[in-house]
Amino acid sequence: MSEPGYQSDTLKEFTPEPTDARRVVVLISGNGSNLQALIDAQTHDELGGEIVAVISNEPDAYGLQRARDAGIDAVVLPHREYESRDAYDGALIKVIERHEPDLIVLAGFMRILSPRFVQRFLGRMLNIHPSLLPAYQGLNTHARALADGVTEHGCSVHFVTEELDGGPVALQAAVAVADDETKASLKQKVHAREHLIYPIAVKWFLEGRLQLGAEGVTFDGQPLPPQGLRMSHADAAEELDEDQEV
Repeated sequence: MSEPGYQSDTLKEFTPEPTDARRVVVLISGNGSNLQALIDAQTHDELGGEIVAVISNEPDAYGLQRARDAGIDAVVLPHREYESRDAYDGALIKVIERHEPDLIVLAGFMRILSPRFVQRFLGRMLNIHPSLLPAYQGLNTHARALADGVTEHGCSVHFVTEELDGGPVALQAAVAVADDETKASLKQKVHAREHLIYPIAVKWFLEGRLQLGAEGVTFDGQPLPPQGLRMSHADAAEELDEDQEV
């Protein structure tokens, strides 16, 4: 999904003023594998910005160590020290805004967000969910998909709204479900696709290509369908060097 470089004969002698990198804050609660995918993209100048802080509500989240290893500010804000969800979210807003982010990325942040929090960052907060939304909102998505006998599953990047897992979808990646699929094998395939598309969606947002407005999600100014942009199983498998036999 690379883009051709732009060149102009009239601007050959022009040296643009350096601009500050777009700033990203990532919220986690656990292992942080999607965080690592974002860090890897940043390392290869493929994120479109800089992760300036990683914040966890769980002090022992391994994702905090991933942040420290990458030289990123790792912040612990334990939710159990606050008497209510609203009190915690108020403190979290203050910590986030201290870092002046352009985008907040939820990467396995296992908290239901208050309306106050969502409205504060509406339009600049992304989440990734392990299903092809609107199917299988909530937990245990892989087991539920297998129990229903679906032939296609996947993951979705969506903007966060007050409806749990119900915000407008920006980007999806599909998985063809094999006849002998297990919960473990399906989870592995979906995780691989999460790590593939989340950095892409973040980059598009930071470049101003992906936006949420009054009419929904747009990409390069064009409205997207309800499922957003969809990467097929074949295209994802090719990107990931997977065996495509199903």
